[in-house]
Amino acid sequence: MALLTFILACYGMTMIAVYGKIFDAIRPQHHFFKCTMCMGFWVGVINAVCFFEMPFSAFVAGCISSGTSYFISRLV
Repeated sequence: MALLTFILACYGMTMIAVYGKIFDAIRPQHHFFKCTMCMGFWVGVINAVCFFEMPFSAFVAGCISSGTSYFISRLV
């Protein structure tokens, strides 16, 4: 259940960072904010280090977040 919560939190934060209006001023200057895989990785790392206690490393959490954020964004 914690993994599902982690994935959904990362997906939500990634979609806000990539498509939300709050980052419109930053997005044209940085390609990083246009890619769901890139942003998903760093959102996963930050969430794993700061908010969730995961049984694996922050790198693995970033990879899980990146993959699932990309996959869900392609489905929706």
